[in-house]
Amino acid sequence: MSSERLIYLPLGGAGEIGMNAYVYGYGEEGRERLILVDLGVAFPDMDSTPGVDLITADISWLEERADQLEAVFVTHAHEDHVGGVGIHYSRLKAPIYARPFTANIAARKLEEKGQDPEAVQIAGTWPDTVTVGPFTVGFLPVSHSIPEAAALVIDTPAGRIVHSGDFKLDPNPIVGEAWDPDLWGSVGKDGVLALVCDSTNVFSPKPGRSESDIAPELKPLVAEAKGMVVATTFASNIARLKSLAEAGRDAGRSVVLLGRAMKRMVTAGVESGVLTDFPSTVAPEAAADIPRENVMLIVTGSQGERRAASAQLARGKYLGFEIGEGDMFLFSSKTIPGNEKAVAGIMNALSEKGVDIVDEEGGRYHVSGHANRPDLLEVHKILNPQMVLPMHGEHRHLRAHAKLAEGGGRTGIVAPNGSVVTLSGNNPGVTDYVETGRTYLDGAALVGAFDGVIRDRIRLALNGHVVVAIIIDEGDEPLEDAWAELRGLPERGASRSDLQELIEYDVGQFLARAERKTVNDDGRLEEEVKRVVRHLCQSEIGKRPEVTVLISRLVAE
Repeated sequence: MSSERLIYLPLGGAGEIGMNAYVYGYGEEGRERLILVDLGVAFPDMDSTPGVDLITADISWLEERADQLEAVFVTHAHEDHVGGVGIHYSRLKAPIYARPFTANIAARKLEEKGQDPEAVQIAGTWPDTVTVGPFTVGFLPVSHSIPEAAALVIDTPAGRIVHSGDFKLDPNPIVGEAWDPDLWGSVGKDGVLALVCDSTNVFSPKPGRSESDIAPELKPLVAEAKGMVVATTFASNIARLKSLAEAGRDAGRSVVLLGRAMKRMVTAGVESGVLTDFPSTVAPEAAADIPRENVMLIVTGSQGERRAASAQLARGKYLGFEIGEGDMFLFSSKTIPGNEKAVAGIMNALSEKGVDIVDEEGGRYHVSGHANRPDLLEVHKILNPQMVLPMHGEHRHLRAHAKLAEGGGRTGIVAPNGSVVTLSGNNPGVTDYVETGRTYLDGAALVGAFDGVIRDRIRLALNGHVVVAIIIDEGDEPLEDAWAELRGLPERGASRSDLQELIEYDVGQFLARAERKTVNDDGRLEEEVKRVVRHLCQSEIGKRPEVTVLISRLVAE
């Protein structure tokens, strides 16, 4: 009996939507040769991750085995799949394979972090393959809301895996390849051991709609608008950008792209050859002299991002443009769960300006890039895998997708982040667990979830901060009064007295009666001062703030 095994290990993206990172391994236990599929990011919010720039999966397990890592394969260029390659490349140092459009984006990610963009290798499409160690990998084209999305056909000595990536069954996606059931069927004819599959829309009961359904709806909407038209969508959905730009052009409007991400995606589409015949656009400064009723802006910020063009227009002027009474703002996008408050804030700010707001209206101006429940069943049927491992979804999505597979007579395995799944042998399933979590990009530093930095930042935000400075002379006696500084706390409490003065007084009173052994011991003195400050603040303002105590001791010369 072979001692080698085939394993699957999600480090991110299974049990959540975003931050995708999936490991496959083959070989003797503990010595497997590995590949990584996708290395994405998630985005922070001020409630749970204040000040953080980006969030990635914790790849410590993989970094410890970097010498076993053969390559990284990126399925497509959405940030939750490619956004971490520049951040973590220096820790892994493995070649990166992607299709041309995705490779263009990945190379830019490396350049932005001072890494070598030549590490990105352009791969062909199935039946072309790349062989690394015991793996032979092919990029199987599929439609999605970004060009050149691909599933991966991963052949191993233990059998074939199909990793779906993000996908939908779109016969006419406008940009990129259409869904090709015959091509996928050819992959299934050779036998599929496991389908590792997108679960995002498992609860959507109707078949998904085509991107081409949107353009006919957009054109009359833009043509009938009276004032300036502003539209936002996902910057990576360049098929939608093309449809919006064509609607503007056909209505006799000059089209302006606002937002770096949007311009970067269009440029990448043109450079890689997937985007052709995109309507001509004008620079923001050139549009200043054009009557506003002849202008259409296509802007970033469909998810309420604070620094994006949509939010800036809602707050005031942006690059010389100001939106107001009689203008129309179209959200050609669906709000991702968790972003509702930010998007609603922008909509309300626009409404206060007299702007007419049009949202997706139940799918009229937006279609999803993910397969719905009937579409998932069709893929199960075409590939006929022995087992289905749901990924790219919250835990409830994974469970529902596994049950869907079991209803078709297949094995469904729920494997959230950290689950080591043995796919080979007579009893496939979860056989081990590894510690997983999150890593925060905080400025230029990578911060672990258990480092305490973000936790402390949240505590400061919730409770406020008091700094108390004490000077102890060479005779171990407090010198003068304590000094306090407050941040994030009210000036006055229940007694209506100045809170800073109260803290300084109470600390001074404590120091006057403190035992010598307490004053001599910095640790004990710090804890006692914190106790005094927190007790006072609890009674005055109902909060126990974070307290920093600075102790200075004068030394006789």
